[in-house]
Amino acid sequence: MSYRPRKALIIGAGIAGPVAAVLLRRAGIESAIYEGWPYSKGIGGGLQIAPNGMQVMDEIGLSNELISRGSIAESFDFYSQAGERLGSINRDMARRFGQPAVNVCRATLNEMLIDKAWCACVSLYFEKRLIKIEDRADQPIIAYFADGTTAEGDFVIGADGVHSVTRRQVVPDGPQPFDTGLIGFGGFVPHAVLDGRPIGRHVETTFGQSGFFGYGYCSPDPNDGVMWWSTQPAHGMDAAMFRALDHATLKQHLRGFHRGWHDPIPGIIEAAENIVVTDTLDVATLPTWSRKRSLLIGDAAHATSPHAGQGASLALEDAMRLARLMQQGRELGATFQAFEAERRPRTEKIVAMARRNGNNKREFSATGAWIRNQMMKWLLPLGAKSMEFMYAYDARAV
Repeated sequence: MSYRPRKALIIGAGIAGPVAAVLLRRAGIESAIYEGWPYSKGIGGGLQIAPNGMQVMDEIGLSNELISRGSIAESFDFYSQAGERLGSINRDMARRFGQPAVNVCRATLNEMLIDKAWCACVSLYFEKRLIKIEDRADQPIIAYFADGTTAEGDFVIGADGVHSVTRRQVVPDGPQPFDTGLIGFGGFVPHAVLDGRPIGRHVETTFGQSGFFGYGYCSPDPNDGVMWWSTQPAHGMDAAMFRALDHATLKQHLRGFHRGWHDPIPGIIEAAENIVVTDTLDVATLPTWSRKRSLLIGDAAHATSPHAGQGASLALEDAMRLARLMQQGRELGATFQAFEAERRPRTEKIVAMARRNGNNKREFSATGAWIRNQMMKWLLPLGAKSMEFMYAYDARAV
């Protein structure tokens, strides 16, 4: 009879961690989640859960709540810096793929997932920063934390994001996250900022000669329900350097970078408060996703830049597929190998696609930007077709 592990130590309470805990619980495996940061309901910007991610949200009973607390995105519309319409993709997603794409505040999503884990009797511990993992044969695996405490279990799931400490334990000399050379700015503004441009349920995005800007509804909250983001070439700056600037200086930078861009972009920048700044990183490939009784999932295994809109959805898929494979009751190492063999081709393809998409947001000459815009009018329909494999995937049916 094969050995069936009883308890998972999950490192990270972002997206993949809580969902994996809920689904493992259904499979008869207890989980405890350890998060390095304090519990907070107010962190992060906006994001989109694509139809493939929504299938997993539906499986754990949260799809309707996510739709009610977020905003369905009926299309992605593209414009030039001057406001010329270039095209549209991702229309009619619910009919085509069984679920819509939904914009949501990251903090709202995290709150929903953590509450779901609590309701499933999952133990959650915050301010538990992982230091190392000790994995000795015939003994429980031990996680050591910076506050001097430890935890014991049967295996470890590293769901601790792009800067994963678990990754350093699994692949000690492995590659570091790759800096794509783009900086992301973002936040939220009131619904009233878009009163002069009734965009409905569309996400509007703009390619500049240098950089990119997007905005769309992400919540029914009239005071804070529009998400926005600006992607810019780093030009020697990193996110920490921008975060060190005071709010007025940061806003002045955004005004200058987007000066002359079409409405309502100037108005969004003027209304922006609590601006979030992030480096744009990815992890294209790792030598392995597991070592002994430790496994990486989500961004810890395959962090993707935001330019394909798939980071959260891939994390949700990982949680579902791992739980399904664990249900088969095979030896732990074989399960981990099967998980990696199944998930690696899909995730690495999407990470590479996102990095290529980011190239259109770098700096162009005026002529180069014009040529890119004209090409996009022709290529967007073809590009939309090439992305259908992402959205049509249903982790429940694999």
